Amino acid sequence: VQLVEAGGGLVQPGGSLRLSCAASGNANSAYAMGWFRQAPGNDREFVGSISWNGRTSKVADSVRGRFTISRDIVKNMVYLQMNSLKPEDTAVYFCAQSITQEVNWRSSLYKSWGQGTQVTVSS
Repeated sequence: VQLVEAGGGLVQPGGSLRLSCAASGNANSAYAMGWFRQAPGNDREFVGSISWNGRTSKVADSVRGRFTISRDIVKNMVYLQMNSLKPEDTAVYFCAQSITQEVNWRSSLYKSWGQGTQVTVSS
């Protein structure tokens, strides 16, 4: 499966961005999907995950109330709506497909990864 992220860019603090992830190839909607991010000098960290059917989702404490994850099973798309962005949200954001059906936050449980999209929050 190939995953391609889009929607990153430069935004001012307090602004919003919507990231998208397109799955192609042998994409299988029977797996959970996730978003991770990595800032320079930091480890990759969990942002959010959504179950195979889209009924369950989980986001990290650091983004709860500001970020929302969703998916369109028919279109093989996953989205990350990011509101009230802060400078500390600056990172490369990665989309990934899990080996499980239900949400999970462990990067080791994700088998396919996109190349990432840069999000920069700065005035």
